Formats: sequence, structure tokens, C-alpha cells
Amino acid sequence: MSAVLEAREPSARYLETLEPALMRQFDLLAAAPGGVVRLRELLLTLAVQGKLVPQDPGDERAAALMERIRKGVAQLEDSGEAKRAKSLAPIERDDDPFALPPSWKWVPLGEAIEIIRGITFPASEKTREPAPGRIACLRTANVQASIEWGDLLFIARSFMGREEQLIQPDDIVMSMANSRELVGKVAIVEKIPHSEATFGGFLGVLRPRQIEPRYVMALLRTPYARTALIDSASQTTNIANVSLAKLRPLPFPLPPLAEQVRIVARVEELMRLCDALEAKGRLEATQHAQLLSTVLGTLTDSASPEELAANLQRVADHFDLLLDRPEAVDALEQTILQLAVRGLLVPQDPNDEPASVLLERIDTQRRRSQRESSSELAELDPAVAPYELPSQWTWAQLGDLVENMGSGWSPACEDGERIDPTRWAVLRTTAVQVMEYRAHEHKAIPLKFAPRPEIEVQPGDVLVTRAGPMNRVGISCWVDQTPSRLMLSDKIVRFHPVGDELSPAFVVMALNAGWTRELLEAAKTGMAASQVNVSQSDLKSLWIPVCSREEQLRIVTRVEELRRLCTALRQRLAARQTTQSHLADALVASASA
Repeated sequence: MSAVLEAREPSARYLETLEPALMRQFDLLAAAPGGVVRLRELLLTLAVQGKLVPQDPGDERAAALMERIRKGVAQLEDSGEAKRAKSLAPIERDDDPFALPPSWKWVPLGEAIEIIRGITFPASEKTREPAPGRIACLRTANVQASIEWGDLLFIARSFMGREEQLIQPDDIVMSMANSRELVGKVAIVEKIPHSEATFGGFLGVLRPRQIEPRYVMALLRTPYARTALIDSASQTTNIANVSLAKLRPLPFPLPPLAEQVRIVARVEELMRLCDALEAKGRLEATQHAQLLSTVLGTLTDSASPEELAANLQRVADHFDLLLDRPEAVDALEQTILQLAVRGLLVPQDPNDEPASVLLERIDTQRRRSQRESSSELAELDPAVAPYELPSQWTWAQLGDLVENMGSGWSPACEDGERIDPTRWAVLRTTAVQVMEYRAHEHKAIPLKFAPRPEIEVQPGDVLVTRAGPMNRVGISCWVDQTPSRLMLSDKIVRFHPVGDELSPAFVVMALNAGWTRELLEAAKTGMAASQVNVSQSDLKSLWIPVCSREEQLRIVTRVEELRRLCTALRQRLAARQTTQSHLADALVASASA
């Protein structure tokens, strides 16, 4: 039994009564990606199939319970207290969704449970505040894991057509009209914080008749019921609707009443265990992230190559613990870039020329190419520098190191890939990934537009996304090779390092890590996270670290080697997660079959 289970109170020993195959693999189910969610689904499925608790031969059979329910409904209909409902066809044995214990019975949902549709009212008649003559009204937003009473509408009580439309304790509120993934969502009414409350037309209330409401809740949250409701829903452009005509005949697995109570008690215990497993997973994820941040932080804080070597050994000693998930590998890769642009990734060679000499040559070439006098190279105040660079390195502004900065053109283009290589196309912003150029991410321009060869993408271009969602702006890559006839989008800025003194790959590394990255993030502007910008002038003002051409090439080579290793590690972790998921799926399928 897992350590999690052993640490729980003695009442958790009920798990030992589960099927041995399930118990042996309980930890695997919980550890797989999305495993606790699937574990909940499995437990609910076992519950409504009669496999979660033992049957008691002394229980009254479900057929007798159903007969009592029918008689009670008939009496209410005869007295006029209930509207006479249309009779439903019995569930034929050939139509049984799955096998049930002998004491259970398949019945139409509408025969066992009263289903009531909500009220309708003009939008102009609702208010956010209570007032005399108004009652609280639930809407779809209130149906979450439980009923949320904090954001209600209030409507005149006169819009309520029947007293049965008043919410009662133990009512199950269902979203009858919603997006496809949310339609059929249910929550149970445990308490009503208002003297009276009703529910809107996009909702329905399921009111069990002599049936344990929490058993009905368990059934409605199983994959069986969720799939049946979604598949039966009619679909408009954005909304799926569940009708009473489709909901009432839904095959409902009815256990004896006493067994319903035992099932509910067991389900609630198991759901508490799932809550504990989820909380444990979140705690472990938080602790792991803190540990990884601390350890990787010691790498970037290393004051010398010797200290870095000692700190790297610490990572190596705990490699399996630290790098056991894809997000940890992402963090390691970012740390590699940080080390690279701080001059800590490869040894310094005293024979390398100082970066100041390289900058002098860049300045000479820049003046010559512009054919006019240029401003002096900007110098960074040492007090502003966030950390110390190696003695042969220096800081320089990007605008002093690059030329031909500009953006492109975004005509209305055709979707789909460019089949004809003679057709011109425009890059999508998704062509620019972190240190990765994806030439296939483009749109062909209509033939009515003349191409603009002056903005054709060229090898050696450095590309930076300048506009879009927050998480997509400021991403950069460099173009090693590219198909012809691809043009820049107006949401992409491109430039070239002056001459051949700076490696484009090294410049891109600097833009993606260290202080330069922090400055770039701070330069983003916009009114909303969905649409921000970074200007060309802000790009030119960025400070980047500069070292000799020889060291740039050594750094780029080493980073590429390490990134390939990170990619391979991610693939192995993804394969392991896929295997875990497949095993978990197989276990769930076999246990619930």
C-alpha cells in the first residue's frame, strides 16, 4: 500500500477491500498525468456499476423501491399536486449500457427523479440586489463544484410559474444549456442562504423521489452519464442544449436504497482521499519547484568557473530527483542560457581579444556602411550593471551593434500552407519561437497582391516578435537557412549584426536570457495582456553582453550541444508519461469493464 494511504487514519483501510489489481496499481493511477481526475472517474464508475461496495442479500431489491416510487408519483398526479408526465418506455435488456448486480434495476431517469425546468424572464427585469417582491435566481455561473451563492440575480417572484420551481435542499441543479464541455454539469443544493430561491431557464433541477440525492450526483458525474448527456445535446453555434425529451429516458442504474447509502459513504471517503492525493501532488510540485529554483539559482550565482563546477556537481548528484518532469528541464535550459550570457558556461581564454577591440571594429564598419558620421557608442554606467561580467567582456547597446532594423507587411492572406513554391507568403508570428525558426509557419498572399522582395527573409536575419499576446511578444530567433519568397509580417522585427563580428545565434541567446531579457520584458507596453507591443527604439536601447568572436562561437556550440541533450531528456520524460497514461487507461478500462 502506498505511503499516502499508510499515513491516513484507520478509516482509510476500506481501500483494502478494493479489487487487488486496482490496489496494486493505485499509486500508478494517481501518479500518471491527470491520474487523480481519472481515478475519481474510475471510482464513480465502479460505484454505479455495483462494484464499490458488497451487495447485501437482505436489502430490499431495486424493483420494489421503484414500485413504491411509481405509486407515490401516481398519488401526487391524481391529487393534482404533480403534473402528469408522459410515460416512458422501459429499458430493454439489450439496451443496458453495462451489467448490474441482480438486486439492481435499469429505469428511465425521469421515472425515478422529478425533472423541473427553470423560469424565463426578460433581461430588463433582473437586478443584482434583493428587493421586496424579488427572489434569488440561480444561473449557470452558480453551478460549479458546489452551488456558489455569491453572484446572484434577483427577479420578481411573479415570473415563477409553479411552486415546484422553488429550490429545495438536496435538489441537483444541472446546466441544461452551455458550452459542449460544460452542458450537463451538476451541483447539489446543501443550504439555501435566502428565504426563497429559484433558477433560470438555462438550468434544470433534478429532484430525487425516495432516492439518495448524492447517489444521483455520483451517477451524473460519471463518464457514462457525461458522455450520454453531451452526445444527446442539440448544438447551436456556441451552445449545447439538453432537452427533457432526451434527459428523461436516460438509463439510470438504480440500486437498493440501503446500498445507495453505503455507496455514498464509500464514495465520499474515496473522494476525500483523492482530495488528499491532489493536495499532496500540488505540495510536491511546489516543493520541487522551490528546490529546483534554489539549486539552479546557485549555478547562476556562481562567482567563478571553479565555483560553478562545484555547484554543477550538486545538480549531477541529484539529477534524477531534480529533472524528473518537463518543466524542470525547461528551467535547466533557461539556466544554461543564463550561464552562457554571463560568461560562465565555457572557460575564458586569455588569448582572446577584449570585447572593447571588437566594438571598435563594429563602430568602424557601422560608420563606413552608413557613409556619414555616427554617434559614439553608448557606455553603461558600471553602477547600473546587474552583475559582473568576465574581465574581457563588456556591455553594449543593441542599436550600436545591428543595422537594417525594420518590420514587414501583413496583407489579408490565405490560410493553409504554400503548396506552390513560386507563390510568395508571409511569416506568421508563430514562425518565431525561442531560438527556433519555423519557416513552415506562413500564409500565402493572394495573387492580386504584388510581393515586396525588400522584406524577404534572409539567412542571418535575427527575428523578434513585436506585437501580440504578452507571452508571444519579445520572442526571438535567428534564420540559419530559409526557403525563398517568404516575407516578414508587420508583427515581426528583423535586423542584422553589423559586419560579421557578432554571431546572430549569440545575439539571440542574449535576447532570451539574463539582464537583457529582463529589460525586454520591462519594455513591453499595452492596455491588455492580449495585445502588447515592443517598439524598435526600445529594442535598440537594450543592453547586451559582448565577448570576443571566438568565445561567442565556443558558447554557441556548447549551448547547442546542451539544448540537444535537454530535448532528448524531454522526449524520454514525455515517453514515460505516455506509458504511465496508457497503463492508467488500461487499468481504468479493465477495472470498470
